[in-house]
Amino acid sequence: MATKPSAAKGSGPAASLQDLPVAFAFKVEFFGLPEAGSAVQSSFQEVSGLEQSLETEDVAEGGENRFIHQLPTAPKARRLKLKRGLIDRQSPFVKWCRKVLEGGLNEPIKLASVKVQLINAAGDPLLVWWCRNAYPVRWDIDPFNSTSNEAAIEQIELAYQYCSST
Repeated sequence: MATKPSAAKGSGPAASLQDLPVAFAFKVEFFGLPEAGSAVQSSFQEVSGLEQSLETEDVAEGGENRFIHQLPTAPKARRLKLKRGLIDRQSPFVKWCRKVLEGGLNEPIKLASVKVQLINAAGDPLLVWWCRNAYPVRWDIDPFNSTSNEAAIEQIELAYQYCSST
C-alpha cells in the first residue's frame, strides 16, 4: 500500500491553513474617552466593519462609447460594529456612548480612537487596526424572546473617519 508523502511544515495547503490566525482571539481598546485617564479595554463577542474603501463614479469617454472610466470620489462612510452581552453599564465606554446618543447634541461630541488587535495564543498582537475619530451613532439591543435561551446582546455602531492597519 502506497502512502502519501508528508508535507513539510509551512508548505502545502494543509500547513498554510494551520498557520492562519484565528478570528476569535482579539482585543478592543478605546483611547481618548472622557472620564478615562488612559486606554479602556472592553470585551466584545464580535467586531465587524474594519474596512477601507473608495467610491467611484462611472464616466463615459467622450466620442468613444466603448469605454467607461471609473474615477475615484469621496471615501465611503464606515461603521465599526461591536457586539457583546449586556454587561458593565458603568464603564467609561458605556458612559461615553450614552452621553453622545442621549445628549441631544447639547455638547460637542468627543471623538475617540479604537484599537482592534488580532492576537495569538500568547496574547501578542498579530494584526492591529486603528479606527480614528470614532463616535457612537447607533445602540441596538437584540429582541427579548421568552421562548429562547440566549443571552441579551447589544450592538453598538461607531462611525469613524479612517481606519489604518499595521
